[in-house]
Amino acid sequence: MTPFGITAPGRILFGRGEAAKAPVLIRSFGARGVLVHGAKPARAAWLVDRLGPDTLALACQGEPTLADLDAALGQARAHRPEWVVALGGGAALDLGKALAALIPATEGPMEHLEVVGRGQPLTAPPLPFIAIPTTAGTGAEVTKNAVIGLPDLGRKVSLRDDRMVARLAIIDPGLTDGCPKSVTLASGLDAVTQVIEPFVSIKATPYTDALTRPAIGMGMAALMRLMEGEDKEARDRMAWVSLCGGLALANAGLGAVHGFAGVIGGMTGAAHGAVCGALLGPVLQANRAASAGATRERLDEVCALLAGVLGSSAQESPSALQAWSWAEGLPGLAALGVTEDRHAEIVAAAKGASSMKGNPVDLSDLALREILERA
Repeated sequence: MTPFGITAPGRILFGRGEAAKAPVLIRSFGARGVLVHGAKPARAAWLVDRLGPDTLALACQGEPTLADLDAALGQARAHRPEWVVALGGGAALDLGKALAALIPATEGPMEHLEVVGRGQPLTAPPLPFIAIPTTAGTGAEVTKNAVIGLPDLGRKVSLRDDRMVARLAIIDPGLTDGCPKSVTLASGLDAVTQVIEPFVSIKATPYTDALTRPAIGMGMAALMRLMEGEDKEARDRMAWVSLCGGLALANAGLGAVHGFAGVIGGMTGAAHGAVCGALLGPVLQANRAASAGATRERLDEVCALLAGVLGSSAQESPSALQAWSWAEGLPGLAALGVTEDRHAEIVAAAKGASSMKGNPVDLSDLALREILERA
């Protein structure tokens, strides 16, 4: 067996009601801190009130840009916090994680950002980071990177360091109850993608296989149930699948879906989960067509697991997944702002994305362009 390591938070709490433990656990890291929340402060009021007056609350209005990070960093450093907590979706978690990493740093974000910056390691250990997700999708509560947008350059890139993993992650599925259908669909497809891509990744390990394989069918079934109506058990399962995906991608990487998604999100500003959902079926189809041997067997297994839920044949499951997603209201790439005249540009940029390095096969430029056309 090939040696492997495991990167994960120091402590993970999972289950309904676990968020009630957050205030006491957070204060164990110190009295002063920063709380990053989503665009609606009322959803974070319960935690802000219980953490007390030494907590600086910062709103994350959307997927964070470099300008957002710089502005928040100035406020946060002036507050002299001992910890950072993020309560919200993947965007809030990314901003909180980046703040925890950069508040003690001696240089600015560009020193450490990948691709567009120097990509240098952090010069100081991050502040303790506590993650409390309110959506089930990104798995950002257990990953070691924060995604930051640079609209002027049309890119989304990562700030990445093993030490950025949360000290404490609290996954309370009750916080996702009542999430709007469109958000549930997009984030849920992201969660399903993030248990499929690490499973077929060239960097997969026995640890990531144990997390991902059981979660593929479970995640698809839970998402389909939630499209029919609110269901607490399905919310619980979706939160678990999201957690599994985050742990898996932190240790085995991703693939072409996310290689494309970072580029497309940076160019168009489209929501990450929606982009991943649009790409998943076409990428599965392309990878399967280009693979052989053990790699093909893995992809066939994924298609069979999806087929068992979708009610299709294994061969047709990628197109059945795409058809189901469209029927539930997921937009295609064209509706998300991807015009055909930019396909070549997107392909060229996606080939250099870090996520593409985990893809199970080396896809040709033609295959990559066909993915964009089908999506």
